[in-house]
Amino acid sequence: MNLSNQELQDILVAGNYINLNDVALLQEHIDQKENSLMNFLVTQGILTKDIIGQAIAEHFKVPYADLNSYMPTKEMVKRLPESFATKNLAVVFMQDGSNVVVATANPLKKGLAAAAKKALAPLKDGKKQIATKKVSIHYSLPEDITQAFVAYRKPLQDRLNAIVASGDKMAPRIFDEVMQDAIALRSSDIHFDPREETVVIRFRVDGILRDIAKLEPRVYGNVLNHIKVRSALRTDLHAATQDGSMRYEYNDRRTDLRISVAPLMDGEKVVLRLLAAYVRGFTFADLGLNQDHQDALLASARKPFGMILVVGPTGSGKTTSLYGLIKILNKSTVNIATIEDPVEYKVAGVNHMQVNEDTDLSFATGLRSIVRQDPDVILVGEIRDKETADIATNAALTGHLMLSTFHANDAATAIPRLMDMGIEPFILSSTLELIIAQRLVRKICERCRETSKITRAQVLKEHPNLSRSIKKGKLVHYIGKGCSSCAGTGYSGRTALFEFILIDDVLREIVSKRPTAQEIRAHADNRQSPTLYMDGLAKVYAGVTTIEEVLRVASE
Repeated sequence: MNLSNQELQDILVAGNYINLNDVALLQEHIDQKENSLMNFLVTQGILTKDIIGQAIAEHFKVPYADLNSYMPTKEMVKRLPESFATKNLAVVFMQDGSNVVVATANPLKKGLAAAAKKALAPLKDGKKQIATKKVSIHYSLPEDITQAFVAYRKPLQDRLNAIVASGDKMAPRIFDEVMQDAIALRSSDIHFDPREETVVIRFRVDGILRDIAKLEPRVYGNVLNHIKVRSALRTDLHAATQDGSMRYEYNDRRTDLRISVAPLMDGEKVVLRLLAAYVRGFTFADLGLNQDHQDALLASARKPFGMILVVGPTGSGKTTSLYGLIKILNKSTVNIATIEDPVEYKVAGVNHMQVNEDTDLSFATGLRSIVRQDPDVILVGEIRDKETADIATNAALTGHLMLSTFHANDAATAIPRLMDMGIEPFILSSTLELIIAQRLVRKICERCRETSKITRAQVLKEHPNLSRSIKKGKLVHYIGKGCSSCAGTGYSGRTALFEFILIDDVLREIVSKRPTAQEIRAHADNRQSPTLYMDGLAKVYAGVTTIEEVLRVASE
């Protein structure tokens, strides 16, 4: 059951999730048919998707099943026949003994519980089979239910082989199958890697690349041309790099793609970066920020001018963190402008500018133009050169809140590196408000997470360098055992480790004297500012990630 914009608005008003003052703001959006009201509410940070689902469930007078956070296993999903599940938009959510909970987008459908009980296959528990005695109906959002239907799909390789064997519209069908699997697995990137005799399709999931399927080179040539055409790239150019973009839509879900084509010895490699809309709904807590970090970030962002820098390597989530802040700052009374390469997340009410080398629109020239557009908040996708750094710091000095990213190993290193680019110490000491370093780590799968108590000696036997930071006595150790939900990896999803250096009056004085990174770090240590490693260790003790993941990106 897909609710119309008006029906959803009526439900939210009746449940006091939004008030009548909000309706005037929403009405303009409701009249624009290209986007749903739900997407607008989530991307603007007015409500989360799960709160909207809860509101709809309360309207239907049934409990809410949060499939977005707690996806059922493949075995659980397949207990209902695919034909029944797709016809009724229903999926098994969980089972407690002989009682089964079925999540559906049609909770008021007459006789659904009885029909589901009849259709359910018995649950196998070892050699025993547990018959279903009672079926309870819960509500879940349609898009979350269809996401669970990936369990019914045959392996991608089998589907691709069947398409090739049929010979009918191979390229678009292969592209659709690859895209739908990538979206279902929440992949961040799709790689088409040409090898000597085959082309390997790989997905990056939770930061790790996985081999998914293979294509014959002759078939890949058609798929490559299909991608180029949809991305407005030249199909007759094979010896040069090309960059493009496209929008992919499936089941009312929109995914923006960034395309990169590069010529290799064995053919043209294509990498597709998936810029999924669900990232726009992330909260600071979702990103991994603890309450102290959130308070420090918001305090800096509330100042009328100054600069907030997020540093780290490519792919560490810097832009996502800044957009989490943009979402909070985005109000009708605030003029927000961005200059990016590329624009990764489009937010209603924010003025996005795309770097374009063909028209000589660089970060520096674009930023000069933005400063003349009466902005309150400016986001520069990356400070890459002295010219951009000069304009950015001067803008922060003259009444603008400047947000940007910068490549540095940690927060303390960022200041000396900016000085090495030619930025005067007195300007940095006057403009910088906060420097954040971050890294991404995989989260332990909540489905198969388990605990075991180990001693400090056992930890140090495997990680002898951790003697200063591992607590004495017995430790609670969390691991992911591996299940169908996490493809046996023990990890599902990612979170960030953070290091904050707040620029206080003492540090401003230090910065003005051209300090080394060690001097800045010493001041941060005196203020007991946690490092990336310390934040990671806190997340290990909380059961969020593992010590192996922390050591992969940070050191003691």
